[in-house]
Amino acid sequence: MSSICRRTAFLALTLASTVVSVPFQSGTPTVSFDGPFSVSYDSLHNIHVSFAEDFEGHVQIVHGECGMRTPAHRHHEVGSSFVKRGASPDRFVWVVPTDAIHHGCLHAYSEGELIGRSAPIAIAEPLHKREAISEVADVSGPWFDGIAAMASKENTEVFVSEAKSKSIVIVGGGMSGLLTSHLLDSVGIHDWHIMESSGRVGGRIRTKYLAGSKPDEYQYQEMGPMRFPVSIKYADTNETLDIQDHKMVFQLGDVLNELNGNDPELEVKFIPWIQSSPNLPANSNGYRLPNGQIPSRAQIAANASLTTQAQNITDMDAVEEASEALEEFIDATPERIRNISTNVYAQHKAAIEKGLFQWSEAAYLKYELNMSADVVDYTAGAGLSPMWGTWYDTAYFAATTWRTIDKGLESLPRAFYPLVKDRLTLNRTIEELSYDNDTGRVSVHWRDDPFNVTTESAEYDYAVVAAPFSKVRLWKLPQYSSLLTRAIQTMNYQQSCKVALHYKTRFWEKLDPPIIGGCGATDIYGVGSVCYPAYEINSTWPGVILASYASGTPARSVAGLTDEEHVGLIYRAMIEVHGQVAADEYTGNYDRQCWENDKHQAGAWAAPFVGQQELYIPAYYETEFKTIFIGEHTSYTHAWIFSALDSAVRGTVQLLLDMGLVDEAKQITEEWMGRWIKI
Repeated sequence: MSSICRRTAFLALTLASTVVSVPFQSGTPTVSFDGPFSVSYDSLHNIHVSFAEDFEGHVQIVHGECGMRTPAHRHHEVGSSFVKRGASPDRFVWVVPTDAIHHGCLHAYSEGELIGRSAPIAIAEPLHKREAISEVADVSGPWFDGIAAMASKENTEVFVSEAKSKSIVIVGGGMSGLLTSHLLDSVGIHDWHIMESSGRVGGRIRTKYLAGSKPDEYQYQEMGPMRFPVSIKYADTNETLDIQDHKMVFQLGDVLNELNGNDPELEVKFIPWIQSSPNLPANSNGYRLPNGQIPSRAQIAANASLTTQAQNITDMDAVEEASEALEEFIDATPERIRNISTNVYAQHKAAIEKGLFQWSEAAYLKYELNMSADVVDYTAGAGLSPMWGTWYDTAYFAATTWRTIDKGLESLPRAFYPLVKDRLTLNRTIEELSYDNDTGRVSVHWRDDPFNVTTESAEYDYAVVAAPFSKVRLWKLPQYSSLLTRAIQTMNYQQSCKVALHYKTRFWEKLDPPIIGGCGATDIYGVGSVCYPAYEINSTWPGVILASYASGTPARSVAGLTDEEHVGLIYRAMIEVHGQVAADEYTGNYDRQCWENDKHQAGAWAAPFVGQQELYIPAYYETEFKTIFIGEHTSYTHAWIFSALDSAVRGTVQLLLDMGLVDEAKQITEEWMGRWIKI
C-alpha cells in the first residue's frame, strides 16, 4: 500500500456505527472495531475504533483473513500509530485496495500480539468508476471540451486530501515537465519531483551567450526555438486576427513573473521579433552578383534574372498542374488560416476528416493523381510527412506580428528554476520504469556508473514522462499496450543543426543596403536559413548571426562533419553573403548544435510519418501502469513551445482525472485552454 494507507488520520467526521468486537481466548480485546462493516473496493473509509482506557503502546491496523494470528499474514497494512494513555484516536483512514479480501477482517496488533479484531467486512464493487480522459475527450479534436462538460464529483475533504498527497515523479525538465510542476502546485499537489538528465532545465530551449557574454550584453543566439507568432493582418480586409494557441506562452510568462515577485533578474519580457526584411540573402539557385555575393530578396524581386531556374525537368506544364492540385487539396486559404488561428484543435479534427493525415504531398501526387516520378520529385520531393503540418505551419508563418523574449528564450527556464530547485535532481539519466503490481506504484531506475550491473531506484504513485520518445525507447519499460509501445519505438524525429558566429560589430546593419533582422536563405547546401538578431538594433555591442539553420537531410550531412569543418563551411558562406567584411569581423567564437547528436534529445522535434499521428494520439490518453506521457511529440502540433505546454496541460488533467479530482482537472482546463481557445 502507499504511504496514504500507513498514515494515521484523526478526523472530525461522524459516521453511524454498530459496536462489534470478537472475544479472545485471553479475554476482552483491547481494541474494538466500531465500523464500517460494508465498504467498496478502491475507496476511502473511516475505521472507527475504541481503546481500553489503560492502554498505551504502538498499534498496527491490518486487513486479512479473519483467522490470521500474526501481522505477517496480513493482506495489507491500513495504518499504525503510537497511542498514549487517555489520548487514543477514535478513527483511522482506510484506503481499500482493488484486490482486498472480500470477507476479511481488520486486526489490531501491538508488538506482534493480537489485541482486537473486527467482524467480517463485506467489500462491494466501487460505486463510481474513475473517469478517464480517454472516455470524455475527443482525441481528434478539442479534447478539453469533454473535460469542461464533465459533471463534478462529490468528493469528501478526506478523499481530496489523500489524493493530493500522492507522490509524482516528472521525468524531464523541459518546458512540458516544468509547466506540469506548476500546474500540480496550482491545485495543491506538492509532492512532485523533477528528474532531469542534463545539468540544466529548459530542454530544447538553448540560448547560447557567445564569447563568455552575459544575457544583458546581447551577444546571443537561439540554438533551439526562437520566436512566437502573435497575429495575422489581412491586407484585403484590414482585419487583424490573433493566433490563439500560442498565447499560452505569453500567459506562462505572466505567471512566472508574478510567482517570482516581478524580480527584474528573472523577468520574462516579450519583445518584437522580425521574421522578414527586404535585404536578407535569398536562394538564387547558383546565381552570384558580379562581386561574387549572393543576391538579396529585394534585388531578386526587382530583377528576376538574378536567379536561375533549374533545367532538370522538361514538362513544366505538368509541374504547374501538380502544384495547383496540391494547393487545391491542402486548401490553405485565408479562411482556413483564420480557422487554424482561432482553434487549431478543431482544425486538427477537420484535417483528419479531409484526409491530410493519410497523404504526404509526394504520395498524393503519385498515387492519387498518377503524376510521373519526375514531376512528383520536382514538385514535392520524397517527404513522408502528412500534410497536416503544412496546414498549421502555413497559419503560423503567415503571422505578420511576432514576439521573442528579451535576453533570450533561456529566460523561461531561468524564471522556473527558483520555483523547482528544491524538488529537482539534475544529471540523473533514467534507464528504466517498473511497476509493482502489489503496491500499485511505479519506480524510476538509474545508474551513476554505466558499468554498474544494478540500478538505483525511487518509487512513486505516478510517473509523468516528459522525455522525448527518441530517448525513452532506450529504457526498459513495463509491458505497455502494443499501440503505445509502437509509438515509443517508432515515432519519427527531425534532425536540425544550427551554427552561430560571433562578430566584433553588428556590421550587417551598416551595409548598403542594411540587413535589419529576419531570416533569409542561401543556395549553399547544408546552410539553410540565416537569421539576424531582432534585438538591440544598431547598438554598439558585438553581434551574433545564426549563420546556419538546416533541418532534415542536409542537417544529417553536416552533422557528420567535425566542428572545425562545419563552422568553416558556414564561415565561408557568410563571406559569400556579406563580402570580405564577414571575414574581417569574425572573432573566432561560435556555437554549434546538432540535435540528433544531442545525448539528452536525440532529435530536434517530432515529425510523424504518414499514419503515425492519427494512430498514436489515442495511446497518449490512456494511463498505463500509473504512467502518463507528455511532450511536444504527444501534441497535435510539433516543434513549437506551445506544443510542449499543451501536452503538459493535457497530461496534468489526465493525472487529476485518474486520481478522481474532476474539479481540479476542470480548473486547469479553464485557466489554460479555456482562457484562449473557445470551449
